[in-house]
Amino acid sequence: MKILIVTDAWEPQVNGVVRTLKSTRRELEALGHTVDMITPLEFRTVPCPTYPEIRLSLLPSARVRRRIEAFCPDALHIATEGPLGLAARSHALHRRLPFTTAYHTRFPEYVQARFGIPLAWTYRFLRWFHGPAQSVMAPTPVVLDDLHQHGIDHGVLWTRGVDLDIFTPQRANVLNTAHPIFLYVGRVAVEKNVEAFLALDLPGSKWVVGDGPALPALRARYPGANYLGVLSQPELARVYASADVFVFPSRTDTFGLVLLEALASGLPVAAYPVTGPIDVLGDSPAGVMHEDLREACLEALRIDRATARAHAERFSWRAASEQFLAHLRPFAAGKPGGAAAQPASQSHAETPSGTAVRPAPAEAAGSPER
Repeated sequence: MKILIVTDAWEPQVNGVVRTLKSTRRELEALGHTVDMITPLEFRTVPCPTYPEIRLSLLPSARVRRRIEAFCPDALHIATEGPLGLAARSHALHRRLPFTTAYHTRFPEYVQARFGIPLAWTYRFLRWFHGPAQSVMAPTPVVLDDLHQHGIDHGVLWTRGVDLDIFTPQRANVLNTAHPIFLYVGRVAVEKNVEAFLALDLPGSKWVVGDGPALPALRARYPGANYLGVLSQPELARVYASADVFVFPSRTDTFGLVLLEALASGLPVAAYPVTGPIDVLGDSPAGVMHEDLREACLEALRIDRATARAHAERFSWRAASEQFLAHLRPFAAGKPGGAAAQPASQSHAETPSGTAVRPAPAEAAGSPER
């Protein structure tokens, strides 16, 4: 099958969405499918306000349409709600093509944290954006329930995996500071709540790996911590193996791939009992979840590294990618890439609505039910 994935999140960004899409593409190709990506690398872009690492594509509609028609995919997946995702959505609706979407992060909460925009406004946009999709893929049951509570009731589960060959227990000592070593890995941004970790009174030393808009202020405020930039996966694996506890202070992540990377490296986890850690750890003894993050950190020091690794081995990218594949909705015969499809009416596609309803497949998709 020829699969086209449209995403506003791509290299040089280093985050869970990009890693998920790259891993999924690799596994789908290994299964014999042909996968193409439409990403910001093909377009003129501008930096996202307050987050310049994210590039927003300018006026992408015509090129997105041409790319879809030239590739002639059998299935279309829209991974993000940005300019490229909006352009692909518009084309699919115009051509009556079925498509799936994904909800990777708690977008409304991030927008509220950055810009003060009320949650209700952003969830209204999400209902409009995802409403016509055949299904909305989300990483955990808790996130699916969250979407349902906000009026998006056609969500399906698309879990995550970890590369168990790269992230593996090993003898490493690349963090040459006092033990116990407490480690954070991820974007350094307000929504990640990194300051909650840096402010803790802990023995030993603290390390932060990653980059983001909050990094300069946090380095100035917490000079006693140690900071590394963005690392390659092999470098990151050695850092995980050198630490004693992985600290995950975020309260808004929908999954947290770094949790799996740390566990696969034999590194126990300390986190708040919220979405993300709950879904990854469950009732496993591989980590500690507590509203007192300091207490969670200290308790996690007692966890055996083999316990952490054993829990991570339950997750694989192959299983996650097969799940993704099962949710796709192939085009009906005679509609390759939308070139042979007929334009749809504009009745539901153009104006955001707080009561957006997913169209019936016969009206919006042009493909049989599966």
